[in-house]
Amino acid sequence: MTQVYAWLLLLPAVALLAAFTHYPALATIWHSFYTTPKGSRPARFAGLDNYAALLDDPVFWQALWNNLWVALVTVPLSIAISLAMALWVDRRLPGRGLLRMAYFTPTVLPMVAVANIWLFFYTPQYGLIAQAMQAVGLPGVNWLGSRETVLPAMMAVTVWKEAGFFMIFYLAALQSMSPALREAALLEGASRWQYFRRVLWPLLMPTTLFVLVNALINAFRMVDHVVVMTRGGPDNASTLLLYYIYQVGFSFWDSAYAATLTVVLLAVLALVTLLKFRWLDRRTHYQ
Repeated sequence: MTQVYAWLLLLPAVALLAAFTHYPALATIWHSFYTTPKGSRPARFAGLDNYAALLDDPVFWQALWNNLWVALVTVPLSIAISLAMALWVDRRLPGRGLLRMAYFTPTVLPMVAVANIWLFFYTPQYGLIAQAMQAVGLPGVNWLGSRETVLPAMMAVTVWKEAGFFMIFYLAALQSMSPALREAALLEGASRWQYFRRVLWPLLMPTTLFVLVNALINAFRMVDHVVVMTRGGPDNASTLLLYYIYQVGFSFWDSAYAATLTVVLLAVLALVTLLKFRWLDRRTHYQ
């Protein structure tokens, strides 16, 4: 009877999870094997034709490469900056509450608002960065109009937006640790770096694993600021996978190919997340 009662309590959450997570994923996989229905022509079974077309699609490979670069750069940077901010605001500082609020403020802003703010920063000639460069005699740079600079510029927006959010988790983990650990390490003659490397960092691994997985997922689901700032340009230099899926599905109205791209995105996320859990969980110390 107790088990039945427990399952009844779980039923609403399980139903919502199945309806809005598992069913859409399975339906997407199913539709990826069919053609897109158009007018009076129904969808027909296409087998692996959509996947074969994907392998020959240069825009897909460009979007995948861009997304991998975004993940490789923004994830470590976001974690390092958020940890540094958490260590800083965990100390006894004057105005510590205001400093924490300043770090966390970008997180509460909608991504569309953040994109518009940075769009003003990056505007050639009139933007804040362009005026600062002109003030010191440096030539202006079209940050969002050049293939060489557009992706790093987008990465900067991502790190600025996410670092404050991840800081909260690190700060909560730091505040849950006993001060006796630091006192014991100092009594043993450990330096600050040794205390961080040998004591603090291993104890922060559960938080790091959580932040790492979330940062990775965020890196592959970015679309808002791409739509506002670049629309994938110039020449697909800032096209990311989720934006390409949106473009194929809602601009080109090719729902079957969009489903195929979505399956690839889900597979990449599942594989990388699984590898991270299997690799990092062995190095994680739970208190």
